[in-house]
Amino acid sequence: MPTAELAAAYEESRRLNAKHGKTYYFSTLFFPPDIRRSVHALYGFVRYPDEIVDNPPPGSDPARLLADYREATLIALSTGQSDLPVLCAFADMARRHDLSADCPLAFLDAMAMDLTRTRYQTFDDLKTYTYGSASVVGLMLCALLGVTDPDALVRAHDLGLAMQLTNFCRDIGEDWRERGRIYLPLEDMARFDYTEEQLACGVVNDNFVALMQFEIARTREYYASADLGIPAIRSDCRRPVQLARTLYARILDKIEAGGYDVFRRRARTSGLEKAAEALRLQISGEPGPRRR
Repeated sequence: MPTAELAAAYEESRRLNAKHGKTYYFSTLFFPPDIRRSVHALYGFVRYPDEIVDNPPPGSDPARLLADYREATLIALSTGQSDLPVLCAFADMARRHDLSADCPLAFLDAMAMDLTRTRYQTFDDLKTYTYGSASVVGLMLCALLGVTDPDALVRAHDLGLAMQLTNFCRDIGEDWRERGRIYLPLEDMARFDYTEEQLACGVVNDNFVALMQFEIARTREYYASADLGIPAIRSDCRRPVQLARTLYARILDKIEAGGYDVFRRRARTSGLEKAAEALRLQISGEPGPRRR
């Protein structure tokens, strides 16, 4: 593939990362340039089908578009060529980092689940979805960073899960209003006597607070597990992973500080908070960002 065309493909992935994943994008600035570009390619690959599923073009068939993307992914990984810029960059990244098709296809399987499934009875049921939607992204990142230790891979799995569970807690109202989805396990809602009807009305009562406290505590356990894998990451790539982990986990603090009302306000970290945390990590001795 011509150098200019490949560069444009990577730039498209970078643009998607900057537009849709602000915390992730900020954290990528602290990767060495070659790894940063690969991470952008990974983000572009996963964002494209996510948009198909969550925001399909009017009048389109999301299932057909997703099936086409899956076929195009297999072709791109096999030939290194694609009409889609995000797949051009992803295929090049996959070749350079010896990434197999297993994790990308598992991710696309999870995206397909979003087209047909809107409820999960148990937490174990939910994890069949989050493995593909999030944990395999952590595993693909390990491939980019050269992490192969089995225990570290388990920790990467847990970091992806923790970040996805954080999304679920933050986006309860949005997921219901815009897509009719509930990612809180139904068994958890029943345990705390909180109903779908109450969720649909955005009720924040004692039962909902107790439910959220339970979900947040479980999510923090996965962050704590993930922390044990940080030392396995090469030193010049450790800081951006720590930064993304810390900033994302802080969303849980924001939910608590907002009285658990995730229906009327979106929990987020500010640009100032992101910069302050990056500075704190730099002062602590982790390597700083490098320019392109």
